[in-house]
Amino acid sequence: MTNSIGKATRLVFIPKKDGNILVEVKEVTFDWHKGMSFQVRQRSLLSLHENIKNQGIAKNPLEISSKSFVDLGVKLSAFNLEGTIPNKSSKFTVETIFQSSKVFKNDPNSPYRDILTKSSREAKQDERLKDKILDHFDYFDLRWELEPKTAFYDWIYINVLENYNKDLAEKIMHYDAFTDIEFNHKKSINCQAYSVALYKALEWRGGLIKDFTDSKIPKEQRKENFLAIIKDFDKYEGKGMAEKINHQELLPLE
Repeated sequence: MTNSIGKATRLVFIPKKDGNILVEVKEVTFDWHKGMSFQVRQRSLLSLHENIKNQGIAKNPLEISSKSFVDLGVKLSAFNLEGTIPNKSSKFTVETIFQSSKVFKNDPNSPYRDILTKSSREAKQDERLKDKILDHFDYFDLRWELEPKTAFYDWIYINVLENYNKDLAEKIMHYDAFTDIEFNHKKSINCQAYSVALYKALEWRGGLIKDFTDSKIPKEQRKENFLAIIKDFDKYEGKGMAEKINHQELLPLE
């Protein structure tokens, strides 16, 4: 009989209150319970969080995904977290906003704005986004390059969190580390758990978040303010999270 338990490694993101590092990134190995069911994933998550605590990395980690033990973590999933966009009153998830902003090389039809009307999972799996080379992002005529890696995704996530989900944002401050059990750093770049950790680190620094989330500031200036802020800090421990990943992909399926 095949052993149903293996080993896996995931990243844990620790916001820093001071110093030149905004988010410390550590790798944690844990027992991976094989299987796709919700209950099996939660057994793996329990092992991950136990190892984080046992290694003294954090005392109160929070999973940011639909697999979270805590309702807050589920609500903070990019598949669930909602906010508005320019010239629209309806709310859309971080995931659909992100996917609908992709512009591909040799694809004049992109970005596909109709993705906004889809569910997060449908947006993620849209066939028009597959097997193409990402060129840049277009956030309603605001162009974002692929570098710095994760900048556009983090900017969207934190803007949606700060402006439309302040009640959830305040609860984040009670946790000292963040994980996403589905995020494999060998395959993906953008991570909702990292975005949450970055939010807390910037909130600790006092006033920085308003510089790039205040709707009274033109979105072009908010972009430049955000890029200037993250440039002023070593965003990640050591040489950075960028060296822990292999290529540009997107959030893993939840």
